[in-house]
Amino acid sequence: MTTIEDLLNIHEIKNLRILYSTYFDGKEIDKLMGLLTPDAVCEFGPEYGGNWVGPETIRKNFQGYLDQEEDPWSVMHVITNHMVELTGPDTAKGRCYLTDLNLEPGNENPLYLFGIYDDLYKKVDGQWLIHRTRIDFLWPTRYIMEAR
Repeated sequence: MTTIEDLLNIHEIKNLRILYSTYFDGKEIDKLMGLLTPDAVCEFGPEYGGNWVGPETIRKNFQGYLDQEEDPWSVMHVITNHMVELTGPDTAKGRCYLTDLNLEPGNENPLYLFGIYDDLYKKVDGQWLIHRTRIDFLWPTRYIMEAR
């Protein structure tokens, strides 16, 4: 049976994923990094640098992508269909769909890519954080990583 506390935790986790997109798209790197556990791993496949392990590597690689974009909100990460399953009192897993839009001036087709995020979450000091995020790309290049 799902409790009110479970629903509140699921809601907080869904907001965490929304904040990730908001901070990334708004080029707020410090806030983005604050959403990750200290031992976080980002699995983005070979086209996007492979596995990013540790805060220094993750920050450097995110910053590299943000530096390529002209202005905040020139790329938007739209997430939908977020499923969250609590796997323990301080752990959860989730999956959501990603549509990336490129909104830079002069771009005739804003569709950039479609993917699926698979995440592991941990509650640290009472706050849900992203422990591991992985993306399988579906379009325009299909790259699906092996199951964990």
